[in-house]
Amino acid sequence: MGRIVSNFFISLNGVVESPDQWHFPYWNDEMGAAVEAGMQRAAAFLMGRRLYEEWSAYWTTTDNDQDAAAFLNNVRKYVVSNTLEKADWNNTTVVSGDVVAALREVKERTDGDIQMSGSATTVRWLLANGLLDELNLLVHPIAVGHGRRLFEDTPTHRLKLTRSETFTTGVLNLSYVPDAG
Repeated sequence: MGRIVSNFFISLNGVVESPDQWHFPYWNDEMGAAVEAGMQRAAAFLMGRRLYEEWSAYWTTTDNDQDAAAFLNNVRKYVVSNTLEKADWNNTTVVSGDVVAALREVKERTDGDIQMSGSATTVRWLLANGLLDELNLLVHPIAVGHGRRLFEDTPTHRLKLTRSETFTTGVLNLSYVPDAG
């Protein structure tokens, strides 16, 4: 059975929007290895509509980071949307209607992790509906003055820390699972 595993570059004050504006000074081999390990465990990739629209336009045409492009262009992808009618990106399925039931079916038939990167709105929804299995945060030692935060206007969700690591750049690599008790 598959697990939905979400991954974020996040600032100390919770900002996840536009990490390309603040994240790269902290990138190093340790972070690259952590990201690569997640990609190797991925049997599929899940995203919301906005991320799908951004990434399908970028990763199908870029000459940058060919390893990531090859992974994303070929992995099985699911996009959660009740407004997107079709998805042209290779190996992409639109998940709509009863999304909770549909994602439970996706998890049942997937052998490996269903990875996510970004899609904060979708992650909040998954957590609220008991579908998120793991939350990985690469917490950067920077306070970003503007941008969307991972948890904005959400109910309280208890999480349990399952793994932590500190990179030489000061970035914290943290893994959490939902904690029912």
